[in-house]
Amino acid sequence: MSVPKKRRTSSSRNNRRSHHALKQTGLVKCPKCKTMILPHKVCQNCGYYNGEEIIKVKTALDKKKEKKEKEAKQ
Repeated sequence: MSVPKKRRTSSSRNNRRSHHALKQTGLVKCPKCKTMILPHKVCQNCGYYNGEEIIKVKTALDKKKEKKEKEAKQ
């Protein structure tokens, strides 16, 4: 069984660990609504990706409108 000849110094250990830190995620502005989003992902605010509407996102006004229609129905 092999054993290291010399102990690793604390500076060598810390130099090795210097690359273990987490990096900040790169955010970009959505071209349609200008909110910050992850690159190459559909915008959660407006539902657009690459100039096309991918997801139909309900706004607060749409939700209120649906609630009023539901109450009027009952």
